[in-house]
Amino acid sequence: MFDTRISRRAALMGAGAVAAWAASPARAMLQAAGSLPVPAFIDSLIAKMTVEEKAGQLTILPAAWGGGVATALNPPTNGPSFEQQLEEVAKMRLTGVFNGNGVEMARRMQTVAMTRSRLKVPLLFAADVIHGHRTIFPVPVGEAAAFDPDLAERTARMASYEGAAAGIDWTFAPMVDIARDQRWGRTMEGAGEDTLLGEVIAAARVRGFQGKDLKANDAMLACAKHFAAYGAAEAGLDYSTVDVSERTLREVYLPPFKTAFDEGALSAMASFNEISGVPSTGSEWLMRRILRDEWRFEGFVVSDYTGDMEMIDHGFAADAREAAKLAFLAGVDMSMTSGFYRDHLPDLVAKGEVPIALVDESVRKVLAMKARLGLFEDPFRRIDAKREKARSRTKEAIALSRESGRKSIVMLKNDGDLLPLPKSGKKIAIIGPFAEGKHDINGPWVVYGDNALAIDLATGVRGAVADKGSVSVTLGSGVEAPLAGGIEAAVAAARAADVVILAIGESENMSGEAQSRAEIVIPAPQMELAEAVARTGKPVVVVLKNGRALALDGAVLAAPAILVTWFLGSEGGNATADVLFGDYSPAGRLPCSFPRSPGQQPYYYNHKPTGRPNPEGALQPYKAHYRGIPNSALFPFGHGLTYGKIGYADLSVPATLPWDGEIAVSARITNSGSRAIEEVVQLYIRDRVASVTRPVRELKAFRKLALAPGASETVTFKLRREQLLFIGRENKPTVEPGLFDLWIAPSAEAEGVKAQFTLVA
Repeated sequence: MFDTRISRRAALMGAGAVAAWAASPARAMLQAAGSLPVPAFIDSLIAKMTVEEKAGQLTILPAAWGGGVATALNPPTNGPSFEQQLEEVAKMRLTGVFNGNGVEMARRMQTVAMTRSRLKVPLLFAADVIHGHRTIFPVPVGEAAAFDPDLAERTARMASYEGAAAGIDWTFAPMVDIARDQRWGRTMEGAGEDTLLGEVIAAARVRGFQGKDLKANDAMLACAKHFAAYGAAEAGLDYSTVDVSERTLREVYLPPFKTAFDEGALSAMASFNEISGVPSTGSEWLMRRILRDEWRFEGFVVSDYTGDMEMIDHGFAADAREAAKLAFLAGVDMSMTSGFYRDHLPDLVAKGEVPIALVDESVRKVLAMKARLGLFEDPFRRIDAKREKARSRTKEAIALSRESGRKSIVMLKNDGDLLPLPKSGKKIAIIGPFAEGKHDINGPWVVYGDNALAIDLATGVRGAVADKGSVSVTLGSGVEAPLAGGIEAAVAAARAADVVILAIGESENMSGEAQSRAEIVIPAPQMELAEAVARTGKPVVVVLKNGRALALDGAVLAAPAILVTWFLGSEGGNATADVLFGDYSPAGRLPCSFPRSPGQQPYYYNHKPTGRPNPEGALQPYKAHYRGIPNSALFPFGHGLTYGKIGYADLSVPATLPWDGEIAVSARITNSGSRAIEEVVQLYIRDRVASVTRPVRELKAFRKLALAPGASETVTFKLRREQLLFIGRENKPTVEPGLFDLWIAPSAEAEGVKAQFTLVA
């Protein structure tokens, strides 16, 4: 039981927050938020509500009727039974539930809301639809490797098409956190380490989830999360402290959120972490000053799972009542899971510690969103059993899963053109814990997908070759433990084969929330397996399963061919086979840098140069590098090979960029190989001298280019001063005249073609 006494400090903080809200600058925010129309009936509905019913509209809980993974995420013992939850609905003590069990559950709950509750306010059904609903697509960081916003929009659209058919109105996605430390388990849920790529993918996913009309029965409300800087947790430790400058927040971590909101996302989720001593859930600076005053965000903010409760363990709130007060006054409109708002807002209002007008404003946002979703017009618009069945795992969805899977694969190495493999005439040994089996295919953060319906690697390979009997399968080891006799069996299989496909990496439970890893390496039993297989002398294709960048070494790094296949979803095995056998030329690029050693973390390509950078060539003493390790990536951001032979030439860059003008920069890209390919052409700049030090490179644009064998094409980018802005000493966007380096290159650390230009005032 929580102590409900309030501390003197909390009383002072609460009084200050109320006073700040009542003061004209902050209060103006409430009056200004209104360019999105709110139906006239909303205010009359609010006027009829008791304070307890209003608190109910600001409370969302895990569904008591889950099933499968949903039950594992939200165990029934942690809350009421389904029948008890129905009674809560009848009493208007809930605005909705999340991660429930489909249309039948939603129908029963919504029927109670519309027949037994006093004011007949429809429920809102939410879920973690992160990378697919029933049909599963690659984990988001994998899909970001496609550098294809159209693809990200289409998979989000399909996820919404399936999810909305199952009664879901609101998805807790996209996650737009920038992940610069690959030890962080939730790297898999975002778009990687680069802010520009993060912005582009965030916008695409919002468009996909929400469609053209939120009232459509195939649209779900998007939720940009986790606001803010969750990916900056110290040492990549989930839930840990974040302590970064406001400049870094504004330059690196906030832009994808702003882009998502500008694209139309109308909900946000507060992050678990603190920022400079203040938990995000209790940060008025984040939720009101930036989000609402500065950005004019007109949606609503929900806490993350027990985020308000966790302020007690942070040492920021003394008890549940204080946590509810601080979170609500900070600007978190809705409480998830804890029930703190339901339990404490009425008393906080009664005692004058929370203004009823502020409660009304939060309720207005939530009810207006229900209206925008069409729930007042038809509370059952997304609740239709026939539609749920008809839209689940359609042929179009399965085809899109395969397309997105193969486009997400990154080829790190292909020495001697080992790949693609021939479809006949070779004996193939698939070896490793991910060689076959209905496990670890969909990936982390899948609530409704089923690995039993997914295609594993062995099935995909056998489906691609002419003679299925030419393929053998040997596990060799477990993921994190050896198998008795496993290595001996694997060595025998390798010796009997012409080529080995080594399927190794991380299991689903090694990536995702609460899965930070101190050592981002291939587990020791798998490394022993790799070394033993390598000693047979047979050519090895490493097929990595992973949700983050990994530090590769030994026989794995020495293998002639390496594919990064992430967790590809429903069609993972088929998508991988498409690349292995040349039906699709790999086109993915790394959205996160693979380090030379785990000890390099956090490593990201757009780091600062320091005052003692190591010059080109051998490592020198008293320069910025670890002992024996260059301050560069093993495989950098943007890296990825194709089945072509790509050349960059004929760079054209004007000498000057006028202050209010635009320049066109271009390079000629040639595929001198014998196969059609897609090349991701990347534009980087470096501001040589500035009033605030700038990174060694920054991505400013990219283009995916299709090239036939022997073809060339000139790729042109437009560059304006606005693209060169950085956050200056006053924490506002600025740029200064001066010299800039420019690269058009295949990765963040490749030379490509390089020139300079000068920005002139």
